[in-house]
Amino acid sequence: MFEDFAGTVEIDGDDPTTARGRVTVKTGSLWTGVEMRDNHLRSDDFFGVEKYPEMTFQSTAVEKTGDDTYNVTGDLTIREITRPITLEVEVEGQIIDPWGNERVGLSGRGRLNRKDWGLNWNQAIEAGGVVVSDHINISVEAALVRKVEVAATA
Repeated sequence: MFEDFAGTVEIDGDDPTTARGRVTVKTGSLWTGVEMRDNHLRSDDFFGVEKYPEMTFQSTAVEKTGDDTYNVTGDLTIREITRPITLEVEVEGQIIDPWGNERVGLSGRGRLNRKDWGLNWNQAIEAGGVVVSDHINISVEAALVRKVEVAATA
């Protein structure tokens, strides 16, 4: 899990397929609950947070696949290596909060091969197999809040 991230999404009108978004994640904010593992994942063996303090996702296309489901394709950059990925995204709900803001809850899932981004470290296990899988499952939970432009008064 990453604890420090920020993003924006722009939509033309109310059509989600026009959405374009960008998310920036601070790689040093990685947290698994095991300090030794966290430090190893932050090292040059994996994310190399000193040299690569951020990773980004920039969406390039949104395709409607069902009533509340979409495929969101974009460019994921890790360690200055950019590759396309597609996330399956579901709209979990849409509300007007107590302050009058429109909020939309989203959940997304995807899968990638970490070696495509230069995350190559591994170690054989004596009993067979390796310590780290090549495949990583991505899970994203997001709440989007519509920014309302306020007209200037003269």
